[in-house]
Amino acid sequence: MKVDQLIKRLENVKTDEGERRKIAEYLVRKLGVKNSVPLRYYIMMKDKKIYDTGSYEKLLKSNKISPDDAYVYVFVLDVYHPASYYFPSLVDRHILLYAYLSKLGFESNDSYRIVPATGLKYVSMIFLYLGNNHVVVEITDIGTVAINMKLPTLVHDILDTKQIDDYKVEDIASQLKSQKLFAGYDFGKAWEIPNSYYEDHDTSLAKEVEAIRDAYDRIFRPYRLVYDLNTKRFIPT
Repeated sequence: MKVDQLIKRLENVKTDEGERRKIAEYLVRKLGVKNSVPLRYYIMMKDKKIYDTGSYEKLLKSNKISPDDAYVYVFVLDVYHPASYYFPSLVDRHILLYAYLSKLGFESNDSYRIVPATGLKYVSMIFLYLGNNHVVVEITDIGTVAINMKLPTLVHDILDTKQIDDYKVEDIASQLKSQKLFAGYDFGKAWEIPNSYYEDHDTSLAKEVEAIRDAYDRIFRPYRLVYDLNTKRFIPT
């Protein structure tokens, strides 16, 4: 598939905010409980069944599920830094890449993080922030993020293959990281600056943080929910 064809297909995917809210609420209750999930990478199917990616791949190879029925790529993690609370998708650039490559039908030769999941529509970050016992969940549309982060161009030379090695994933991730998409900052700096602002109380960074936030919202267009584990309620963000 050519890059322009891939971009056109991604652009035609519509995002429904109501649907994303339902998915976010469901995932929080299923995967957002402290110490409830030892693994990190999951696939939620269209029928709402959730499999860790290792189990998903085994079911796929036994023809018990279809890659077209995959719907949400999910990453779960306990986090400690405030930048992770406010900017979940900046924590690890690999997650977006894993989800995107999975949507394209790739299979990793080295791990279970990239699995054929052509039906994927969303990628979700679910973070337990230990600072206040909140669970933060963001749902982003894979097609939107892919276009805004120029992923079709970054993977154009491997579109005719089906399997991918870790070294190639790292090469693409390095190119992704080097892009200064966040108000002139790359992934690393766009995470470090808000963290210095929130954790070290460096108020001189206020303008930079606001600019990064604007770029973050424009690129990811995330749907965000916060769940309080103490009160068992969703709270305003």
